[in-house]
Amino acid sequence: WYVAWTHFILIWAIYSSFFTPLEFGFFRGLPENLFLLDIAGQLAFLFDIVVHFFLAYRHTHSHHLVYDRRLIALRYLKSRFIVDFLGCLPWDAIYKVCGRKEPIRYMLWIRLSRALRVTEFFEKLEKDIRINYLFIRIVKLIVVEYYCTHAAGCIFYYLATTIPPSKEGYTWIGSLQMGEYRYSNFREIDLWKRYILSLYFSVVTMQVEVAPYDLGFSILLVDRVLSPAGYGDIHAVNVREMIFVMIYVSFDMILGAYLLGNMAALIVKGSKTERFRDKMADLIKYMNRNNLDKQISKEIKGHLRLQYDCSYTEATALQDIPVSIRTKVILSSFIIFPTS
Repeated sequence: WYVAWTHFILIWAIYSSFFTPLEFGFFRGLPENLFLLDIAGQLAFLFDIVVHFFLAYRHTHSHHLVYDRRLIALRYLKSRFIVDFLGCLPWDAIYKVCGRKEPIRYMLWIRLSRALRVTEFFEKLEKDIRINYLFIRIVKLIVVEYYCTHAAGCIFYYLATTIPPSKEGYTWIGSLQMGEYRYSNFREIDLWKRYILSLYFSVVTMQVEVAPYDLGFSILLVDRVLSPAGYGDIHAVNVREMIFVMIYVSFDMILGAYLLGNMAALIVKGSKTERFRDKMADLIKYMNRNNLDKQISKEIKGHLRLQYDCSYTEATALQDIPVSIRTKVILSSFIIFPTS
């Protein structure tokens, strides 16, 4: 039942992770049915909080399962309870009750902690040898890049929509003109068109910064010639937009290094997960060829997974220590003291 529940709550975690930036940026123009769907999601996460108070966990040192409900509750209260509870609060309603003070709506970003469930899901898929590892990694990188541009696009629109309508010409979208069309009174434009435009501004701003990390300095020159967006047609107008663009471009440097490093690791095939998958595949072939008992096969797989999950084992921790000192450590670890 809990496995079924984790798959159910994963769907809501994906929805909440992508809807939260949209709700923050496009708060003043979203349809009512989306808010009803959001309420259903918050109720699901409230029930998930209750589930965590009854969920056994594995002890960090002994690796034994802990079933004591008091210890389970204390562990959850000290870890994720506060973040999970704050994420379930109706911040839009609190925002209206408190006189529409904008800083209160910033608390919506606490819900992004639910994205950790999505990353855990991808980690499980990476270990599953039935699924192509290269495919999963590429999908994960595409999701990461799209999510970053999605969140930035929503913030770009938020910076524009919080300016009074009388001064909308001092925003990136209010001052925008493409051909003969001007985006004045942009609040009256279709929601989908506003989102696409915000996402486009976010993508081309990222593109100009990430390209030199991926393909070299020559692409940077071509990119600046062929893609004036972010430097010409669409650009920051007021101080708030300029500050966010500077932060966003600085973040893009880190994101570009992350994407480049992961792609290099895929080509070299030297990651720890890939070595684990190759060893597991070889073991499964050996066990199938020799018709080993299911219980023995399960124990072998469990041992290999334990080696993967543990960053250091006793052997790896002592391998760089001289033999003489290593011998003393082993002898001292197995001394049997006489009982009185």
